[in-house]
Amino acid sequence: MPYLLLLLSGASLTLAFAPFGIWPLVIPAFALGIRQVMKLTHRPFLAGWLFGLGWFGAGISWVHVSIADFGGLPLIASIGLMVLLCSYLALFPALAFKLTARYFPHRLWPLALPFFWVFAEWLRSWLLSGFPWLSLGYSQIDSALVGWAPIIGETGITALLVIGASLFAVAHTKRHFTGAVVVSLALYISGFVANQHTWVAPKQQYNVAMAQGNIAQSLRWVPEQDAPTMDRYLNLTEPLWDNDLIIWPEAAVPKLEPLALDYLTQVNARAFAEDTALITGIVNFNWETDEAWNNLIVLGKRTPDSTTPDYQYFHNNRFAKHHLLPIGEFVPFEDWLRPLAPLFDLPMSSFARGDFQQANLVANGIHLAPAICFEIAFPRQVAANIYNATDMIITVSNDAWFGHSHGPAQHLDIARMRAVEFGRPVVRATNNGITAFINHKGNITARLPQFEAASLTAPVLATSGFTPYYLIQDIGVWVLVLVFFFIALRLRKRSKD
Repeated sequence: MPYLLLLLSGASLTLAFAPFGIWPLVIPAFALGIRQVMKLTHRPFLAGWLFGLGWFGAGISWVHVSIADFGGLPLIASIGLMVLLCSYLALFPALAFKLTARYFPHRLWPLALPFFWVFAEWLRSWLLSGFPWLSLGYSQIDSALVGWAPIIGETGITALLVIGASLFAVAHTKRHFTGAVVVSLALYISGFVANQHTWVAPKQQYNVAMAQGNIAQSLRWVPEQDAPTMDRYLNLTEPLWDNDLIIWPEAAVPKLEPLALDYLTQVNARAFAEDTALITGIVNFNWETDEAWNNLIVLGKRTPDSTTPDYQYFHNNRFAKHHLLPIGEFVPFEDWLRPLAPLFDLPMSSFARGDFQQANLVANGIHLAPAICFEIAFPRQVAANIYNATDMIITVSNDAWFGHSHGPAQHLDIARMRAVEFGRPVVRATNNGITAFINHKGNITARLPQFEAASLTAPVLATSGFTPYYLIQDIGVWVLVLVFFFIALRLRKRSKD
């Protein structure tokens, strides 16, 4: 029974994230998981691993959609890969629980577990290229705790949730919950108060438009579909030319950039003639070095007073994706894996990395910090590309890989959290949804429905200045959990004396 409760408590956390959004569920569900780990004193690693298996097994089940639909593997093999991924991710909460149980008595877990949990999440964010998806703080994007995001970031919110849940788990042994309730209420009330403060200043308002082509993933790299896809984006853009900026999603132009120069020259000239700029995703390929990059490029006007179109092949007003997605954009041990199954030999799965820090895109005078698809989940990388002049964040994606699952909704909430952390509006253009405008408070101001070919226009208020989180990044959360950790060490030592 304790093992089943661990799986169920972990799985129930999925309901706290998008698209369900039952954020109050996190603390009680997490507290139940912690309590079950405490009961299994002799097996904390296994208990934590089972909790993590439920958490990730239910929460990222959408990964199975891409493996099953596009991986070319038998069902049992695709399920096996999904279980393998979730088993790997479950190792991180297992590590946090194991270290806490090894060195601290249960009564000190509210002070010690936050440190080990943040440490484990830090490992998860970079080990084997990193997969920081479904971190607990994202569940609070619509709760009062989001007020802490501009100060200590999403990871800091995660630490606060660990504190609250641990207090309830410990209080359960004494059946005395007053302290846990008071602390949890204090965290949410203080978050609400902090959210009333605006850390950045309004700058200038721009009219921005985005086109969502809704191209089926099975057709994206079929050569016969190149022309229909490019025509669709032009047709969707026809009523949008009077905007300050137009955005197409990741790899909206399905031909390699050197092979699409006639088309790009046409769009570039039209954008320039209309006194605007257009940003599109495209794959660039250098025949001399045999390297490909997942790029965003700017067409039309770099600045409002530009006198000639800026675009020419390999011009510097572009961004190359740095954080590549394993299997989808690069294949580790590819000489061994590519022959095994179509999953390891997908089209466009061998990209070169762009630099970690790159110049902003400049489109019609608007400075944009880019993040392509998965990159928006890495706050340190987003922060590295925000400068004094940055007006907004742009993120483009193609979530057609994940069908009607809850993956795209989770992806959208990750983008919303970046907006709050850095005090910059986020414009998010996708192939099939969820295309949305997000203001600097993380609120969605306009969005398109999924699985429709459509366009959307909305005003975007650029901001200037920096949030505390931008200035100190994860130093704030580390100070928080280290202070708690050293108090736990002191109390443990005192109890032994």
